[in-house]
Amino acid sequence: MIKAVSTRLDVKISLMVTAILSVVIIAGTLYLIKQQGDSLENQLISKGKMESIVGAKMISRVLEEAIDNGVFSVADAFDESYIPIPGFDPPKYHTKYDSYLDKSILSLEDEFLKDESAVFAVAVDRNGYLPTHNTRYQQPPTGDKEKDKVGNRTKRIFSDEVGLKAARNTTEGFLQVYHRDTGETMWDISTPVFVKRKHWGGFRIGYSLVKLSEAKNRLALSLTAIMLIILILSAVSVFWLIKNALKPLKEFSRIASDLASGKVEEKIEAKSQDEIGQLANVLERLRVSIKTAMERLMQKR
Repeated sequence: MIKAVSTRLDVKISLMVTAILSVVIIAGTLYLIKQQGDSLENQLISKGKMESIVGAKMISRVLEEAIDNGVFSVADAFDESYIPIPGFDPPKYHTKYDSYLDKSILSLEDEFLKDESAVFAVAVDRNGYLPTHNTRYQQPPTGDKEKDKVGNRTKRIFSDEVGLKAARNTTEGFLQVYHRDTGETMWDISTPVFVKRKHWGGFRIGYSLVKLSEAKNRLALSLTAIMLIILILSAVSVFWLIKNALKPLKEFSRIASDLASGKVEEKIEAKSQDEIGQLANVLERLRVSIKTAMERLMQKR
């Protein structure tokens, strides 16, 4: 292999071109991975903002319709006299409206979880009280605190910093990084819920950063594989093209060797107008000159 590199011009040129191609393709691949990864993030954020806006409007409509239909009053909808539910740690609470929301918004919230990236989609009041969680987080209590912290999260007050900011936020599509008490890190996107033009709370959607990372890794692997195939095909094509382009040089080397040995009868014909053709013309003139010189020498003898 080393001998081939040191003695063959086509191999040398092919390796140099392939090296340059490798640098270009690697740089291009890294750029595409970064660009497409950012695009995935932006798509997820845009989708989350839109879905949080839709969710907030749905919760607002449900609460206002309940008030208009006399199910409970405006004051009841803003009830903050949280009544503890015995036997839970962390504590859970009832309000004057939570049982109604259990029946009216659960299926609406669960619709958002059809997106595999969504971890939760819930309505919370301004204090972070979550009256109705998604079905997957309303599993029957087991008595195991750690299991229930994951499987039974409804009717809790999420008053952590992120939870309160989401609950009291008044900006549509408010994005935060949420370190959940279950150990997960995710994006929390929230939009305010208004009831009778008064800020009731917010609609929160959590998106898994693990799923996003997995999607970005799959994208990176796909792009890397595609670029590797392109590099291999390019290297093979470059070698084939250069090898064929330099074929006349091998023939000229043989002709030059013959001329040096005194073999001047074979006519050298140019088959192109490029540098190779020009070299053929030069060699032909050299052959003629050598032949003429040899003939004169023969005549003098």
